[in-house]
Amino acid sequence: MREFSRTDRVGEQLAHELAQLIQREVKDPRLGMVTVTSADVSRDLGYADVHVTLMGENDPERIRENLAVLKKASGFLRSRIARTMKLRHVPELRFHFDESVTRGHALSSLIERAVQSDRDRAPEDDEEGSERND
Repeated sequence: MREFSRTDRVGEQLAHELAQLIQREVKDPRLGMVTVTSADVSRDLGYADVHVTLMGENDPERIRENLAVLKKASGFLRSRIARTMKLRHVPELRFHFDESVTRGHALSSLIERAVQSDRDRAPEDDEEGSERND
């Protein structure tokens, strides 16, 4: 079996191209700092689920607004991708908010708090242990 399928390669190149196009070509002032995290392409290359994150944006209303802007620009983005990628048919773009980054930050802060809590308790445990040894 091949290590990377064609859909994986197309998805990776599509994500790369979209990241550049969104940053340079989409001029809508409502659009925030969008980062393309991945693009999952269907087997028949008919659809591409593009996962994006928004820098510093966690408000659901802002997320919906940014996704609407990207949806509106999807035809323009497809036409630009058709010029750069050698595909017979450019997949239809469907944009989704990628919550994994937000969840990662939340888990990271939980871990940091747990570690700090353990450090705060450690001196108390050391004092109790030294009293028992005496």
